[in-house]
Amino acid sequence: MDRYEGFREFMGARQQSLMYSAYLLTGDAHLAEDLLQSVLVKVARHWPRIARSGNPEAYTRKALINEHISWWRRRRSAEFPREDPPDEGHDPGDATLHRLALQRALARLTPRQRAVVVLRFYEDRSVAETADLLGCSTGTVKSQTHHALGRLRALAPDLAHLLHDTDAPAAEEIRR
Repeated sequence: MDRYEGFREFMGARQQSLMYSAYLLTGDAHLAEDLLQSVLVKVARHWPRIARSGNPEAYTRKALINEHISWWRRRRSAEFPREDPPDEGHDPGDATLHRLALQRALARLTPRQRAVVVLRFYEDRSVAETADLLGCSTGTVKSQTHHALGRLRALAPDLAHLLHDTDAPAAEEIRR
């Protein structure tokens, strides 16, 4: 029996979603690729045990978040996000400006806050699911969400109208 049986199928089905989550966590396509690759090496190494656990996606997402936090801790003193995004010839439409402002603000959140925002609003996870993935209590998820949204409102006041915990259309607008 192949040690990686099921791993290829799992990755074929979930790679795009995991890649996008990695991008939202890192804010950079190349770092997202590196992050996902690093996590997948670790997941593949322990695939038989992970597959038997019954929820390989949850394990992989948690590993993605933990690896990102580890990277952040190692490099936090060396790199800082720029205040203004570089001019890359983007269309200056409202959606693009919102995306850039949100990306800049997300980059200034702590890794835990960013993970909570990504899980709750991009992946549309419940408080309980988010707590399970992060290995913390639901109260911690709620307080981290509250603090993260408050910080996003302060960092990007022009997006404050989109940052409501219970406003599903606003969460959809942020994803675009």
